[in-house]
Amino acid sequence: MINAVSRDIPDELLKTGKEVYQGKYYMDGKYVKRDSPKTKRSVKPTESKVCASIKEACEKCGAHDGMTFSFHSELRDGDYVASIVAKVLVEEMGLKNITVAATSLGDAQDTIADYIERGIITGVQTSGVRGRIGDVISAGKLATPAIIRSHGGRPRAVEAGEVHINIAFLAAASSDAFGNACGIGGKNDFGSMGFAIHDSRYADHTVIVTDTLVEAPNMPASIAAENVDYVCLVENIGDARKISTKEARMTENPRELMMAENVAKIMTATPWFKDGFTFQTGVGGPSLAVNRFLEAHMVKHGITMSFALGGTSGAICSLYDKGLVKHLLDTQDYDQQAINHILRHPGHHEVSMSEYANPANKGAYVNQLDFVVLAALEIDLNFNVNVITGSDGVLRGAPGGHPDAAAGSKCCIIVTPLTRGRMATVCEDVVTVTTPGDCVDVLVTDYGIAVNPLRPDLIKCLDDAEIKHVTIEWLKEKADSLLGVPQKLQWEDKVVAVVEARDGTILDVVRKIKPFELL
Repeated sequence: MINAVSRDIPDELLKTGKEVYQGKYYMDGKYVKRDSPKTKRSVKPTESKVCASIKEACEKCGAHDGMTFSFHSELRDGDYVASIVAKVLVEEMGLKNITVAATSLGDAQDTIADYIERGIITGVQTSGVRGRIGDVISAGKLATPAIIRSHGGRPRAVEAGEVHINIAFLAAASSDAFGNACGIGGKNDFGSMGFAIHDSRYADHTVIVTDTLVEAPNMPASIAAENVDYVCLVENIGDARKISTKEARMTENPRELMMAENVAKIMTATPWFKDGFTFQTGVGGPSLAVNRFLEAHMVKHGITMSFALGGTSGAICSLYDKGLVKHLLDTQDYDQQAINHILRHPGHHEVSMSEYANPANKGAYVNQLDFVVLAALEIDLNFNVNVITGSDGVLRGAPGGHPDAAAGSKCCIIVTPLTRGRMATVCEDVVTVTTPGDCVDVLVTDYGIAVNPLRPDLIKCLDDAEIKHVTIEWLKEKADSLLGVPQKLQWEDKVVAVVEARDGTILDVVRKIKPFELL
């Protein structure tokens, strides 16, 4: 066969379906579409990818009924993008039977709750549910059970084909016209884009939504232009001031500080507290406060941390600035100090959710953790932890990386007060299991420390260091003596959410709670 450059190509080479050269894809300044699976993208490399509107980008990506769209939640309570996109898909395009595959859902996405109630959004797959969205799902108003996965379980499910994202709409603080995007360099900087990176690689189509268009190339880019189809410029992607929430604050509460100090003492009593140890801390007040007590022990012993992992706060950035941490592996930023820090320091690295915690990849960082310090809404006598449902049975939390870090670390420490208001945190059975008890090693409360009997090595460490501890049964009895034994919740048969373990197996389900008047 003769090809476009007049070369005679033997027919036997074409038996497998290989084609001969037919001329460049771009002729006379126009794109000539070629029917080949290798030509997935349809934008000329030298063209701007900027669309006049989100609706135009949706149309070019082939948005349709029954589609799955995703977004990320680095802007937390300040996110505007999810609601903007949902309104375009529903109000302007009239789409229905939509599934939302978000990294997390909260108060900023209340519009999605409206569309769930109207039966337009029929599926939700996420790593967290809060606010009105949690209320409507818990009330059984979502057509299909929500699927709740950890931060590691989500990329595993995407890569395994269990979640097929048609269009990813990814907020970026800045982007150039070709889609090189990052979480800094704009008017609403939010830092790491660790939540978004994975979706840009696996979605059928990726749309960058930004409020700051910059000159190309926008480098270094968190999301590369090679993975981006279109760019949309909006007035505001969100309000970065709302990234810091009341949970992500440095506590001054004496009880919380006492718990944090005890966590640091436990860490120093283990064999893993040595030069080059690795660490992750949660976002709760007592968890964050561990950093200040850990610093004194590190200085005393003359050791440094190899890396700190996960969501990044100003507290861990301060340890880095003092030379006590060599690397920060950052999936999301909790405050302005951390957001500014990632721009200025070469040892502060952005990592994707898959790099962070995917149990199916070949090198998740959680598997290299020595210590993780995490919070809990509830913990039961088997050390199972609940971080997603409140005492009323309503979805109001996020597993996030909790199950991943607990499973991967050598020592998982849960820190929580024994009671919150009139509710006990140590109970006979948690409302919902989000982190299995065989992944949890130590519980630190304001009334005492308990070690999982599965870890006799840690019991010996605490005994050798003369750190007092009690059984978890003793802590439950103490909570009951303070508050009495709570009435058990009553449930309907209807399952409103499925909680997956990080490997994709079913860990637990959330059922519709019976109205109070029916109890």
